[in-house]
Amino acid sequence: MDFAHVAGLVAGFLEDRGCPVAVVGAFGLHAWGLQRATLDLDLVTHASAQTELLAHLEGLGYETLHASAGYSNHLHRDAALGRVDVVYVTGETARRLFEGCRPLLELGGRRLRVPRAEHIAAMKVQAMKNDPSRLLQDMADIGFLLRRGDVDRDEVRLYFERAGLLEKWDELVRAL
Repeated sequence: MDFAHVAGLVAGFLEDRGCPVAVVGAFGLHAWGLQRATLDLDLVTHASAQTELLAHLEGLGYETLHASAGYSNHLHRDAALGRVDVVYVTGETARRLFEGCRPLLELGGRRLRVPRAEHIAAMKVQAMKNDPSRLLQDMADIGFLLRRGDVDRDEVRLYFERAGLLEKWDELVRAL
């Protein structure tokens, strides 16, 4: 997959419309120092952009595999365009997330914003809650972020608590 090209197509589209966008997933983790292989590009944007973004992606030839109020994923037959997953946020969550983003990642000459490590952890917690099969990888990713030493552990614990996964938080802290 040509990640730089796809980031330009998708993030560029959103930025041109004044919609906030940030990189999450493996590239978001990469910006915080964790190197790992990935087969897709994960982005977060404001929910108000969803209708236009879905139409844009479908106009580029992407098939929408799933779309809900909070998430969509898209696959292109051309392997160079690959898979794009998008998280949609609103309200106070969107305000806090995008206010904390910083341009930490360069991809194909484009500076991309990345959420705070705590917000990436929050998305990982929500993903574990929604899909328990992700537990091992997401716990490892959150553990990496927590070991950085500059992450607000109390804030991350709160995300576990809100998701009803406090026992997983306790396991993670014991393992660290």
